[in-house]
Amino acid sequence: VITRLYTDDATLVWNGNAVSGQEALAKFFEMLPSSDFQVNSYDCQPVHEQATPNQTTVLVVTCGTVKFDGNKQQYFNQNFLLTEQTTNNNTVWKVMSDCLRFQESPISE
Repeated sequence: VITRLYTDDATLVWNGNAVSGQEALAKFFEMLPSSDFQVNSYDCQPVHEQATPNQTTVLVVTCGTVKFDGNKQQYFNQNFLLTEQTTNNNTVWKVMSDCLRFQESPISE
């Protein structure tokens, strides 16, 4: 289940439409058609502690192409914040904010 990658209060902004919380994220991901994502490049950098006090956070920026069933392939840009979560002496990284935007020009097939 993809929502396990997100914090309980995470927000996803998909082409300008915001979805927040585990239940809403689960419903959103269930309604998406099958897809094939290709990441062409990515960059990661730490977020300064002043911006996220007491939380180790990394910004990830990606771009690539996606093809949803029945649609043409198109470019996308995505950036998300990963934050370190520690419970019961176990550390995991979870998405706290995710923003994906499709590009205007579809790729010719």
